[in-house]
Amino acid sequence: MRSIVWFRGKDLRVADHGPLAEAVASGEVIPLFVLDPYFFAPERARELPHRMQFLLDSLRALEANLAYLGSRLLVVPGRSVEVVPRLAAQWKADQVLAHRWVEPFGRERDRRVGEALGRDGIAFRLFEGETLLPPGSVRNGQGAMFRVFTPFGRAAGAKLDLGPALSAPRALPPLPDGPAFETVPIPTMEDLGLALNADLQAGGEKAGRDRLKAFVKGPIGNYGVDRDRMDRPGTSRISADLKFGTLSVLTVWQAAWAAEAGEGGRRFLNELLWREFSHHLLWEWPELLEKPFRADFGAFPWRMDAAAWQAWTEGRTGYPVVDAAARQLRAEGFVHNRARMVAASFLTKHLLLDYRLGEAHYLRWLTDGDWAQNSSGWQWSAGCGCDAQPWFRIFNPTAQGQRFDPKGVYVKRWVPELADCPTAFIHEPWKQPRGQRTRRDYPDPIVDHALARERFLATAKGHLGQGPA
Repeated sequence: MRSIVWFRGKDLRVADHGPLAEAVASGEVIPLFVLDPYFFAPERARELPHRMQFLLDSLRALEANLAYLGSRLLVVPGRSVEVVPRLAAQWKADQVLAHRWVEPFGRERDRRVGEALGRDGIAFRLFEGETLLPPGSVRNGQGAMFRVFTPFGRAAGAKLDLGPALSAPRALPPLPDGPAFETVPIPTMEDLGLALNADLQAGGEKAGRDRLKAFVKGPIGNYGVDRDRMDRPGTSRISADLKFGTLSVLTVWQAAWAAEAGEGGRRFLNELLWREFSHHLLWEWPELLEKPFRADFGAFPWRMDAAAWQAWTEGRTGYPVVDAAARQLRAEGFVHNRARMVAASFLTKHLLLDYRLGEAHYLRWLTDGDWAQNSSGWQWSAGCGCDAQPWFRIFNPTAQGQRFDPKGVYVKRWVPELADCPTAFIHEPWKQPRGQRTRRDYPDPIVDHALARERFLATAKGHLGQGPA
């Protein structure tokens, strides 16, 4: 058989790649990537600069890996719903193989591509691989999707019967003779009107594997504690690899399992199940990208405050951890998970600004910006999501900093105005005696924590008609 393997931005690897393995076993293989203007039009690419840089890195690495194995990645511009059926017919393909996406726009794209291919008698086969278990396959006793993580995690764990991850092919057949294959070079950042950011993680399969190896050899053992410490390198830093599929989630699960890292390893595996939960939620309720899970939050009276929004995005709120998170996001395309939660809680509860503003801002700047996880995380922080933290739980940004960045290492890295601030005042610099202040051009808090907390609680209680238990 002649198979087109359609690489689509979430599976940029050759190891543990079901469509590629199936194509090799079936006969002729045509690797394809479509430069869809949905992402690659310069005006769209400029809206996600960090993800685009990681994606281009990973595409070039994939191109090199396929060439090393004896094949060639064909890169074709155009709308996927038009390009894939046209090329499949032109190249006389028997089937098009790809990985499934959970996002509603990806599902609609695949529906349209499948219908067009079907009219030409060409099979379109979607493989699982974005998640450990097929979305929609983990149900409760009534056959419905779980609304709480803990029972979902237990049910998913009970269903996991994972075989080994697929090895990379030893070799690939050359492109078949006959068709006139069209291709263009992979665009550069300059082609898309983007500036290279040297502080971003490098993309590509090898870079991802190196990060995974480093994590399971060391930090995973203390992950249960260190994952919350903003001042320590205690997290895996493979979130972008999972987002772009330079590592498969199965490969990550098996590496963590094999590490036998005790409680740290168990906590990390549990985080992979949280990732699983967010993807299964989006599969079940596609509208979550637009609406809160809790219907009673649909008309929540969020404030409109342009000055507060600007201060939050620029890292000028006067709360050091919140500001460090804002600056790390723009500089590195990454934010430590604990800092993400503090920053999200501050936006939604201290400032009473719509969680969807923060969700969109993070999705723009994160390298690991995953629709399902980003939406789930923001709704969790705002208290309006599935199995979210209670809406009346409000992080104290000062206490969070004192607990998880006790010496201000994280803050001082990203808020250099506080580099000389004594540790005793690093998370509340406004309390440093005025005559001794060492902070340079750093603002006082834009809101008082206690007053902002009471304002949110009163607003939420008035809207929701209930208070803390």
